[in-house]
Amino acid sequence: MKVLLIKDVKTLGKAGEIKEVKDGYGQNFLIGKGLAKLATPEVVENWKAEQERMAKELKEELERLEKEKVALEAATIRIEKQSAPVGIKGSVGNADISAAIKEQLNIDLDKKHINLKKALKSTGIHEVDAKLGHAIHAALKVEVVGV
Repeated sequence: MKVLLIKDVKTLGKAGEIKEVKDGYGQNFLIGKGLAKLATPEVVENWKAEQERMAKELKEELERLEKEKVALEAATIRIEKQSAPVGIKGSVGNADISAAIKEQLNIDLDKKHINLKKALKSTGIHEVDAKLGHAIHAALKVEVVGV
């Protein structure tokens, strides 16, 4: 019996490969546990179409992330805080930076993806690292201004 592996099987092969296996092993173990499908021409064609669709989506997402990276690195995010005798009152954290990016550049960036070693407590321009996804990082310039 020929099966199309859906997931990697340690002793048999990697996902996407078509393997010849014994009927019992294929039917009871591989297909039964959802590791493989019977390799009919229709199933193989659907698998290839699905892989092409996923590759296209990944390419589009990478292009979008690169555009966002360029926009984020070109801009300076301006955040206004109330002045104190020394620095500012309070501090600027991940949530403040995320909200400012959404407001000023209309880019959704989760606060968990902004890497701050510690909160910003002084005025001036600060460098902040942001993870966009798929190993793409942007170096943000955040300007904290006292009002």
